[in-house]
Amino acid sequence: MKSEFALAFKQVINAKGLPEEIILEALEDAMASAYRRSVRASSAQRVVAKMDMETGQVTIYAEKEVVEEVQDDRTEVTLKEAKKVNKDTELGDLEMIESTPDDFGRVAAQTARQVIQQRIREAERGAQYEHYSHKVGEIITGIVQSVQANEIIIGLNINAEGKMPRNQQIDKEYYRVHDRIRALLLEVKETSREPQIILSRAHADFLRRMLENEVPEIYQGFVEIRSVAREAGHRSKVAVAALKPGVDPVGACVGMRGVRIQTIVRELNDEKIDVIEWDPDAEKYIAKALSPARVLSVFLERDKDTMPTATVVVPEDQLSLAIGRRGQNARLAAKLTGWRIDIKSLFEAAADTLYSLQNDPQYAYFADLEADNIPLIEAIMSKKAEGRPIQPEAYRELQDFTIRIERGLQQRQEALLQKREARIKAAMEAVPLDAYDLPLMTLALPPRAQKLLEEAEYRNVGNLAIQMLLDKNVIEEINGIGDSYIEAIEEALEVMIGYKPLASDFDVEGTLTRADIPYELWKRRETEDDVEAEGEETEVDAENEIEAETESEAETEIEAEDEVDTQEED
Repeated sequence: MKSEFALAFKQVINAKGLPEEIILEALEDAMASAYRRSVRASSAQRVVAKMDMETGQVTIYAEKEVVEEVQDDRTEVTLKEAKKVNKDTELGDLEMIESTPDDFGRVAAQTARQVIQQRIREAERGAQYEHYSHKVGEIITGIVQSVQANEIIIGLNINAEGKMPRNQQIDKEYYRVHDRIRALLLEVKETSREPQIILSRAHADFLRRMLENEVPEIYQGFVEIRSVAREAGHRSKVAVAALKPGVDPVGACVGMRGVRIQTIVRELNDEKIDVIEWDPDAEKYIAKALSPARVLSVFLERDKDTMPTATVVVPEDQLSLAIGRRGQNARLAAKLTGWRIDIKSLFEAAADTLYSLQNDPQYAYFADLEADNIPLIEAIMSKKAEGRPIQPEAYRELQDFTIRIERGLQQRQEALLQKREARIKAAMEAVPLDAYDLPLMTLALPPRAQKLLEEAEYRNVGNLAIQMLLDKNVIEEINGIGDSYIEAIEEALEVMIGYKPLASDFDVEGTLTRADIPYELWKRRETEDDVEAEGEETEVDAENEIEAETESEAETEIEAEDEVDTQEED
């Protein structure tokens, strides 16, 4: 090795940003391994390599046994040689003896070069991962290096390469080698070789970041992007909201004469972008999301078991515009709002409402109220079916008719839901939590009644009591449970937990079971009970402290009186 080793070594590691201590340790380990290979030493033998940083000289120390006569110089050393290292050594001891081979300089140089090259590659990979893992979700710029059938290879800073899979590319967008492109850093995966950097131009967050870069109001926090729905290369919808009074969120994003949005449109290969104002009212929000179509009315239906559904009514000439080409406009609006959207024309909505009035029991209440209007609606629908002209007043009548029925049904369903929730809460409050820890046998019911209830999964007092309060008919429907058993259950529950049927104010339509109780109510009830228990414990502790203080004060007074009496006697 050259005498300028130290200077060259430091120059290399500084240029590559490598830690000197780690590289030196790796070099010494590699030298020890190279010695083992060159002399075929056992892996069980201890071998240590030391490197002089000034000269680059490598010295190998191997652990050897002290013997009288050496038979294998790789593992044995004479007593005379061993005493040069440790004068107190004796036969049979193990000593670290310098064992550098004569031609080890060439081997050391080759090993050092390999180790440094390997460490440089590892350091570069680590630097690449560290650099880009902190940029996930941001837009970066690169140069197209190669275009393949399934992906594009893009050259990035610090000698890194990114990949843009086919499903992350914009449709109908073509790339050529040496093109400079911008893309979203979607993901960085650490692998055994270089980090895998995934880029995207089709992701919705790419549009989000583009808006943040082009619209100062978003960067300053005056405007917020609430939701983005995108079908890359075709159309996108963005919902924005103002966080500062007096700011027009849509105008800020579009810019003067559309300058800001047009910059983004050009970057996205002429992709259409609809910017709408977010609204906390779901009906207004959904109507805006379907722009540019004009919406007459929106009816919401929330079901805990399915995705919430919005029925949207539009004029006849707006139906195709609301749905969009191949359902694109409706699909994007659904993604943007998080609602399942069912779009109907005015006549289709009126026909469905009319059919429901005549056939659906839920609409029976409104069928009586609208008895006088139904013939008029049927006459208008007949004109439509025959292709005869319809006056504007008839369109208005159809719209009012549909709104009255659907809004009324929606309000009745919400009222019913509120009453069901009130009954559930009242039932839960009437059953103490301790009842759920009591087995059913503690009620001392007739053996057959207890067996039937346990077979129906009522295994503790709390479950039985909550169902009796929610809907006693569910218990009565158990095969073999009659009126006499119901009376016995009510009497036993009254004795055990003070059971009383709920007041008539909590009566609801339909069946209620334990499965209808939301999980959140169970958790809230347990939390409230824990808080009450802690409060009671605190009160008891406070009372005990007061009693202790009172007793202490009384004892002090008694002692003081005794002292006074003693002094008077003296």
